[in-house]
Amino acid sequence: MPNSDVVEEWIEKYVHAWTTSARKDIEALFTGGAEYHERPYETDWIGRNEIVEGWQSRDEWQKNGWTFEWEILMITGDTAAVRGRGTYAEFGAFDNLWTLTFAPNGRVDTFRMWNNAAGA
Repeated sequence: MPNSDVVEEWIEKYVHAWTTSARKDIEALFTGGAEYHERPYETDWIGRNEIVEGWQSRDEWQKNGWTFEWEILMITGDTAAVRGRGTYAEFGAFDNLWTLTFAPNGRVDTFRMWNNAAGA
């Protein structure tokens, strides 16, 4: 069961992986059979390899600068809820709601994100 330290460390690694877009950094976050779902954009990546390829296809998004602020809303059982705001120099700000379902090894098995333009 994750605690706030586990969730915080995972999010810090997530931000690092989003910054580097390096395969090893992304792979370290997810189980082999992980699922990554993002709405409203209908992103459904199944398996760590598909998640890595999906992330790397978005590498250009970070090139002009970005920031991410976040807070843990709750942790119950193996799942954490996180509120975040990503601000991209090129695209503007996006409010996020994540649910992270953790495997016993500390990697995420199911990632769900609801992503909306800030203020929308």
